Amino acid sequence: MVTRLALGLALGLALPCQAQVPVAPDTAMNAAAMESMDHPMAEPHMRMTAPWPGSAADSARGAALVALIRRALGRYRSVDTALAEGFRPFHPEVPQPIYHYTNLMYGLEARFTFDPVHPTSLLYRKNGDGSFTLVGVMYTAPRAFSDSALDARVPLSLTHWHEHIDWCVPPKGQDQRWAERRDGAPVFGPHSAITTRAACDAVGGRFLPLVFNWMVHVNAFASDDPRVIWGEEPATR
Repeated sequence: MVTRLALGLALGLALPCQAQVPVAPDTAMNAAAMESMDHPMAEPHMRMTAPWPGSAADSARGAALVALIRRALGRYRSVDTALAEGFRPFHPEVPQPIYHYTNLMYGLEARFTFDPVHPTSLLYRKNGDGSFTLVGVMYTAPRAFSDSALDARVPLSLTHWHEHIDWCVPPKGQDQRWAERRDGAPVFGPHSAITTRAACDAVGGRFLPLVFNWMVHVNAFASDDPRVIWGEEPATR
């Protein structure tokens, strides 16, 4: 299993820490992070890149990227191959619509360069018989990247890169508070109505302005439909 600290280093978990080195989130934080990655379009805890005007060049770049992913990464249809080559599942014991198999070295590499055949994560759908179907890949990029730098990796006219932002989470050692609700809604995590430090302080929480680095899904194995390939949520049916 991917360790919590290692996953934080690979994905860029932006948690309070010393010297800006990510620290290991608690188990409940992991579960919330996992859930938020499975539903990346949730607002208001999402920052997405604005769509750019389309162009023939972008369409050609996108088609070439999808073709490369399918050609070079098709071997990962076998989960055993992914495991043998360093991909590890993030909390496989927790039922998820889409499972992220993360390669720590590729996640660290993505901070400095972009290699499309080295995705930070492989995205799998779990089938009723317990087998896994490869649906796509997830790429990451440093949180400081400009839109132009992100576009150089995956065109902004085709999809949205996104960041998870403005989380209020319980203080360390108070995991039981993840269950708190007010007016029927969660007090903490990606579905909380709290979006400011002041409001988070008022409930005795920890405020995280940024939870992850930039990330984007390319669902190259899920469909031939561009709306699915470049959509942020892989098909789960």
